[in-house]
Amino acid sequence: MIQKKKSDYKTFPFSMNRQVMAAALDIARQQNNIQAIIEVDISKPRSIIHKHHQKTGEKLSLTAYVVVCLAKTIVKHPQMNAFRKGKKLILFDNVTISVLVEREINGEMMPENLGVQFAQNKSLREINTEIRQAQKQIGGELGGLSKTTWIRFIPVFLLRTFVHLASPNISMMDRFGAVGVTAVGMFAKKNQALWMLPLVGGATVALAVGGIVERPCLIDGILEAREHLCLTVTFNHEIVDGAPAARFLNNFSTTLSSGELLLDEVNHVQTSHL
Repeated sequence: MIQKKKSDYKTFPFSMNRQVMAAALDIARQQNNIQAIIEVDISKPRSIIHKHHQKTGEKLSLTAYVVVCLAKTIVKHPQMNAFRKGKKLILFDNVTISVLVEREINGEMMPENLGVQFAQNKSLREINTEIRQAQKQIGGELGGLSKTTWIRFIPVFLLRTFVHLASPNISMMDRFGAVGVTAVGMFAKKNQALWMLPLVGGATVALAVGGIVERPCLIDGILEAREHLCLTVTFNHEIVDGAPAARFLNNFSTTLSSGELLLDEVNHVQTSHL
């Protein structure tokens, strides 16, 4: 007689933090989204960052640069900075970009949204400082970055109902914004093409920053290796159609690839030290 071997396994509690996230993801599945998977040549901005680091020792953040470019582009496309409330479309004057930050909460690494407010008026360094300070916050409770820690007191069986009622509303959108950014490229291998297709709910525009890969490109008749950034951009199709989305992406890609906002930042620092 063959005796069945008992399977070896471990059991861990599904934390309250994870339950809150699961409730939010359930709501996200209900949003009608369209995605664009693109690559942007970032050879020039990467070169500026590298040269500035060699010259000054300061390493400028690529993620913060992406957020700056995104904020400037959003100003030119106000429809992207809007959300739907029933039969009304509400457009915000100021750009708040929600950046997903991973930090340790009760011994568990958790992603949490950091709302970078008035992003259109902030420098790369100001945005980078906000992100770095949030990442360094260890402990506390989920929602500590946005002062919504009270959510943990809601009974589990009411979580999904609460999240559904709370999102979207003007207060929450003013705090977190209609635009989101998540960066996973730092986890990719060197020269690895990596795209992520995030589950997006609440945001009108969500940008997932992936890996950096070298591509052979013909530049003025000469074959060169160029660094391309992998990006996935998600749009709420109830608010944004394909043509406006394409125009927005064209504008954003041009701004990102040019490196002009980086040059402004670098030149400003050099001038201030004269």
